[in-house]
Amino acid sequence: GKGLGTRFLRHIERNSMLLFMISCDSPDIDAEYKVLIGELEQFNPDLLDKKRLLAITKSDMIDEELEAEIRQTLPAEVPAIFISSLTNKNITPLKDMIWKALHE
Repeated sequence: GKGLGTRFLRHIERNSMLLFMISCDSPDIDAEYKVLIGELEQFNPDLLDKKRLLAITKSDMIDEELEAEIRQTLPAEVPAIFISSLTNKNITPLKDMIWKALHE
């Protein structure tokens, strides 16, 4: 991609948590996550103090076995959840995770 735009980055400075969304068909979710973290750090290192969640999207495309395999490769330092907006998979649990992160 082109990287994160400055307007977008200015916008997320106001949020108290960061939700990363990476597609399950990404060849390397961990690497993609680290690139995003690197971009945030370059823009404003304080952003890394915010709570983070990772949503793995389009997970209607994979079965439980593949999901378990992918889970092994995810960054250990961030809570992750597999979601699908197509089938509504885990959308409510994701909302709960966001709610908890915002109110801890």
